[in-house]
Amino acid sequence: MENILKEKLDEVSLKKLEAIENPTVLEFISKYVSLCNPKSIFVSDGSPEDINFIRKKALEDGEEMPLKIKGHTVHFDSYYDQGRDKRNTKILLDEGEYLDPVIETGDRKLLTEEVHKILRNIMFGRTMYVLFYVLGPENSPFTIPAIQLTDSPYVAHSENILYRQGYNEFLRKGRSLTRFFKFVHSEGELDERKTSKNLDKRRVYIDLKDEIVYSCNTQYGGNTIGLKKLAMRLAIKRASLEGWLTEHMLLMGVNGPNGRVSYFAGAFPSMCGKTSTAMLKGERIVGDDISYIREINGVAKAVNVEKGMFGIIQGINSKDDPIQWKALHTPNEIIFSNVLVYDEGSVYWVAHDGSIPERGINHSGEWFRGKKDEKGNEIPPSHPNARFTLHLEILENVDENLHNPNGVEVSGIIYGGRDSDTWNPVCEAFDWEHGIVLKGASIESETTAATLGKVGVREFNPMSNLDFLSIPIGKYIEINLEFGKKLKKVPKIFGVNYFLKDENGRFLNDKNDKKVWLKWMEKRVHGEVRVLKTPVGFMPLYEDLKVLFKQYLGKDYTEDEYVKQFTLRVNENLSKIERLRKIYSDLKFVPARVFELYDEEEKRLKEAQSKFGNYIEPYKFEVV
Repeated sequence: MENILKEKLDEVSLKKLEAIENPTVLEFISKYVSLCNPKSIFVSDGSPEDINFIRKKALEDGEEMPLKIKGHTVHFDSYYDQGRDKRNTKILLDEGEYLDPVIETGDRKLLTEEVHKILRNIMFGRTMYVLFYVLGPENSPFTIPAIQLTDSPYVAHSENILYRQGYNEFLRKGRSLTRFFKFVHSEGELDERKTSKNLDKRRVYIDLKDEIVYSCNTQYGGNTIGLKKLAMRLAIKRASLEGWLTEHMLLMGVNGPNGRVSYFAGAFPSMCGKTSTAMLKGERIVGDDISYIREINGVAKAVNVEKGMFGIIQGINSKDDPIQWKALHTPNEIIFSNVLVYDEGSVYWVAHDGSIPERGINHSGEWFRGKKDEKGNEIPPSHPNARFTLHLEILENVDENLHNPNGVEVSGIIYGGRDSDTWNPVCEAFDWEHGIVLKGASIESETTAATLGKVGVREFNPMSNLDFLSIPIGKYIEINLEFGKKLKKVPKIFGVNYFLKDENGRFLNDKNDKKVWLKWMEKRVHGEVRVLKTPVGFMPLYEDLKVLFKQYLGKDYTEDEYVKQFTLRVNENLSKIERLRKIYSDLKFVPARVFELYDEEEKRLKEAQSKFGNYIEPYKFEVV
């Protein structure tokens, strides 16, 4: 045991560390205790008592405040610390290592030295929390042990909700555990509102070689909750070396006939329907964000990396989101962040049921209608990126396999984006390769005024994972292609689009239609419905959709609606291929098969165009 630990630890915490009997663990903790120099250290073993201690500390230290409903608390981040800091989030590379230019990188030696200087004595006078977790279910083929060091009880509390406790995993493995993910976080100096003050020194650095993430001078969850998207970069790198997949995917069970449940994974960029799909009433949620997928006995098996949800709250209302709404208004352990607090402990967020309160407290401090910031921008009652953190177990549609150490069998994979004019509402790929390239690697999503102030700009986002890749894009696609070759039972791959519009700019999909697309996909993975063979994949027959709309939505689905939704837009698809071919031509390590598949699809589209024109109604295609 290092002397520094004996100086800082009380007897109880000392015994907890000694019980692990792992010199690598002690060395890591000792190094950063010495560097960050906290006043004291609290080691959590994941017991109810330790979890409750951290929950209370978040309130005592003022990083959270209690709300009216029992178990609910609120946390505020600094006004200028409201999202992922992309500019200062960098993957650290040694000289000669390559990542694509769209991925922020920096020199490993120089930036490690820089962040170590920032971290020196940063926890002076504060408590360091030593937290043990596992990513994926405990004691399973998917398990990755992790240690989080932080001086923020809010961050510690959040991770206790979001992740499975891992102290027992470290005890079980003992000296045999030589690799684990490591996270070092400090919120730095706080202002009078208990929010991070030195944002000019905000840094999030990811060292793939040592599997360590540094985060400092920030509280916002996306920068500080290390086991979320920060760990995802580490896991993508590790998976690439070991032959499995780390994906930015929901995981859900779709109920079929006679009690059958078919599990789907799905990747959607932000604001494209990912959470609303995972949370569909009548179906089963396993996870809403990150999945590990492994080949086990020739079958693709997947787990939810997490056990909780760190969700965007804006737009949630009782009509469209009944399950989340109910959970958010029931006594449970929930942390709200950057919402409006009014009437001594009630909360409001943008698009909440009812009228907007006149005044309250939010991320800007005392708030009132019409309040503006120093740049003259009107401050909304809640931030667009306001969040809630909760245990998935409190949702009424949580699946029984949430913690299954063997995972669930993936029957289908869904890729979707915000696309006004090209993709049809649902389309099945011809095979695994076609799906990975023409659906997953071909995701483009249009920006919205709500996010960037300009509408309709197409953003390239392969597998909805571009922001989190720690390997070259070409290598990532190659790994996905190779993964399918190992499978004896290959999941079907689908492309979906909830945002297709007509020539007048009206949406052709209703918000609830996704229920029908999912039910159709569930039937397809069991070979129970026939399809139309089009140049871009297999599409549904009208007769099947008509039955599903009536059965699940109580709606009469007309042939006119079907034709508008499933007419193939040839020129738009050809333009998409041209854009993507150019993007991939400028990248390194892209497999030749990618370009072959684009060429093949282009040829099919042009042949159909010469026969039927630019807009081809579904009835023109062969039933197979």
